[in-house]
Amino acid sequence: MKENDRTGIHQYLTFKLAEERYAINVAYIKEVLSVPRITKVPRMPEYMSGVINLRGSVVPVVDLCKKFDLGETTRGVDTGIIVIEILQNREEADERVLTVGVFSDAVEKVITIEEAEIEPAPRIGVAIDTAFIRGMGHVGDEFIIILNINRILTGTEIETLQGEIQEVAYDEKEEAAVEETATPETVTEDNPAE
Repeated sequence: MKENDRTGIHQYLTFKLAEERYAINVAYIKEVLSVPRITKVPRMPEYMSGVINLRGSVVPVVDLCKKFDLGETTRGVDTGIIVIEILQNREEADERVLTVGVFSDAVEKVITIEEAEIEPAPRIGVAIDTAFIRGMGHVGDEFIIILNINRILTGTEIETLQGEIQEVAYDEKEEAAVEETATPETVTEDNPAE
């Protein structure tokens, strides 16, 4: 789905991170999972928890609590992974998508937040980057932090992730190829099993 097609959608999936409510536009969400087995990858950035296998695809998992300096996501019964699609090359005609999983302490529900109910992101100063906050959704008597999913990771961080994903995918293909070509040795009197 092109970026222009996504901007008119006013439904958001709400979830909890470190006791605060956040929201992501549903147009960027691929699916929500319970936490599967996560494979740790050496030398990944601290905010990366590892990768998961999503129907044969390698998907990196980001701990948003670590990314936002809120500590670490504590895994519990309500912990989930929201699989999102981050758009790349937004200015170019060939938008590419990076699929990433993000931890949530608890996934809540889908709500509608109209543009008139969204306040601009707070300006905290030049030293603090708030580009990843699209705005503050005013719902009832509280604010929900609406994330700009395409700004959560910088260009350099995305390139690093893509390199790690390609390396993990290559290693998995190599292992599968070795397993396919390996044949059990034939046991005979001249070649007894050890």
